[in-house]
Amino acid sequence: MPKVFEGLPREMIAMRISREIKDGDYVNLGIGIPTLISNWIEGRDIALQAENGMLKTGPLADGCDVDQDLINASCQPVCPLPGSSYFDIVESFAMIRGGRMNVVVMGALQANDKGDYAGWANPERGLDIGNVGGSMDLCAGARKLILAMEHCTKNGDPKIVKKVSYPLTTIGKVNMIFTDLAVMEITKSGLLLKEIFPGMTVEELQSVTEPKLIVSPDLKEIEL
Repeated sequence: MPKVFEGLPREMIAMRISREIKDGDYVNLGIGIPTLISNWIEGRDIALQAENGMLKTGPLADGCDVDQDLINASCQPVCPLPGSSYFDIVESFAMIRGGRMNVVVMGALQANDKGDYAGWANPERGLDIGNVGGSMDLCAGARKLILAMEHCTKNGDPKIVKKVSYPLTTIGKVNMIFTDLAVMEITKSGLLLKEIFPGMTVEELQSVTEPKLIVSPDLKEIEL
């Protein structure tokens, strides 16, 4: 059984990704870890779009009155912000397909070093949410596509693989991958390692990553 490394909790992955988003960006957050990012951008000039038809969604609704009609793509209640707007799903996907999203952050089951990823079905576990849905539109329309995911399965098997074996969500569109163990960028040469979990060696990270890692000369520990 592969060695299991304990890295950042999901909230901290979301926090690190929030620093990659610039003021003025229009951002769509997918299901899972990405939805947690909304808790880390409060007070910044960032417009979150929910594909179900809401622009300028606020943080998850813990500190405001819960309105079950105001939800994100994960069906979680969110707080409205000044300037929030609401529209039907046709208009929502016109924004998405029209390239209006500066950043899209998606959860993933598998990814490789070529920018491909799978995020909607895991045949090995019998996980199948039905179809790829709007994920392929989000990937196609995104100016920058970021993945938020755990680096390994619960058994310690790599999720960053040489060849994606699950049904694909997109091909060649991923720009960056943020995991509990590393921050990586997809380049023409391969997978560039930019940040690593504190105390972990490159050799240890490579042992749970199938593609060969290209180590950045500016490699540093993940900063939160």
